[in-house]
Amino acid sequence: MTAPCGTLIGRRAGEAVQFRGIRYGRAERFASPVPERDATEPVDCRNPGPFAPQLPVPFLDEAFGPATHGLRQDEDCLRVAVTAPAVPRAEGPLPVLVWIHGGSYTSGTGDGPGYEPTSLVTEGDLVVVSVTYRLGLLGYLGDGGERAANLGLMDQLLALRWVRRNIEAFGGDPERVTAVGQSAGADAVLHLAVAGAGEGLFGRAIVQSPPLGIRTARAAMAQAMAEATAHVSRDSSLEEVLAAQADAERVARAFRLPSAMPFSVQYSHPPLPAEEDMEAAWDAVAQDIDLFIGRTTEEALLFLPRLEPVAKVTSLPVVGGRARRVLDEVATHVVYGRGIDALARRWVQAGGTCRSYRLSWSVPGNDYGACHAIELPLLFGDERVWRHAAVLRGARWSDVDAAGRRLRALWAAIAWGRPFDELPQEPGVLTHAAPRPLAPRRLRRSGS
Repeated sequence: MTAPCGTLIGRRAGEAVQFRGIRYGRAERFASPVPERDATEPVDCRNPGPFAPQLPVPFLDEAFGPATHGLRQDEDCLRVAVTAPAVPRAEGPLPVLVWIHGGSYTSGTGDGPGYEPTSLVTEGDLVVVSVTYRLGLLGYLGDGGERAANLGLMDQLLALRWVRRNIEAFGGDPERVTAVGQSAGADAVLHLAVAGAGEGLFGRAIVQSPPLGIRTARAAMAQAMAEATAHVSRDSSLEEVLAAQADAERVARAFRLPSAMPFSVQYSHPPLPAEEDMEAAWDAVAQDIDLFIGRTTEEALLFLPRLEPVAKVTSLPVVGGRARRVLDEVATHVVYGRGIDALARRWVQAGGTCRSYRLSWSVPGNDYGACHAIELPLLFGDERVWRHAAVLRGARWSDVDAAGRRLRALWAAIAWGRPFDELPQEPGVLTHAAPRPLAPRRLRRSGS
């Protein structure tokens, strides 16, 4: 297959074709990425690309399975994977989903085993692009000097530009791109809407569980983390970098709630405006991007067992179950629900098209419930990968697949451009509604 970026050698994967480990850019440590030069010789794209350097996250591996199993780690990780139907059912170019993975900006990879998009591609008759980008100290902690901020966001922006230039060669339509992200990836999509304003890089966005309740008031924490890692240089070993990242996470704990995701985008650093100008920036792009945004109904159940004081309370007889429900409701609302609802309402008030959803599917009797990221095995359903995940313990795969088919069909309908008010409801999996607009006095613009 020949694209503007060069001739690529892919592989057949059932009813799909895959091109993996495609370079979209290169970057020196702590420097902005630059586009990859077009290849002059055929490039072998039959194997996954490397994952960004990261520390292990045992509780996520238990809940969802190892995110990077079988892959190699490399600081030189700017890659995309493209999956397309081998024989498309539709004539003409297909809509494109660009997947931005989550993981608190510190873990995961776009081409990981848990994000196998073949079912999504073949059932929905669309093209999926998965993005791998820099993480943690190497991607999301600038110091205002030698280390640039928002490098991971710049990587993602470069990947979207690669898609616009090359995706037609894979059968995709560069004018029908939907950016999709979950958790930190969802947060990234919302910031990419501003960072890429005016470029037309995507016209729709599916934003799954962005932790908007902890996106603000982070500057002091970022400064303390930068000071704690000031000894890290371009010449430091990768082991030293990751050890410093762990130190930065410990320093962040003093800042309470924002420390739940210590690494993140930094405002007032390119390509983002100041924090106080972000709402006006979202208002400015609302009419250009259709937004489908929401959360699971029990987001916090993934995290609460990790907190020792909470675990002690929730294990108490009689009152423990009630305490668990109340704590989950409060934490889910504060970290996810409140900010999501407010942004959805602003989007409508600013003249944009928006739909707000709640995902309620869970495995009966499983303590994780409808927790954060429970939709991932539904969207990327591969029984071989997901069968040992704790979030699915007790489930029959036929039930997982049935719910997954409904969710995948909904995401595909959004990618195909179906009007939001014509999308089917999926009781037992996901329901959605038009958000109520904010009262006029609540809509503030910078300088007003």
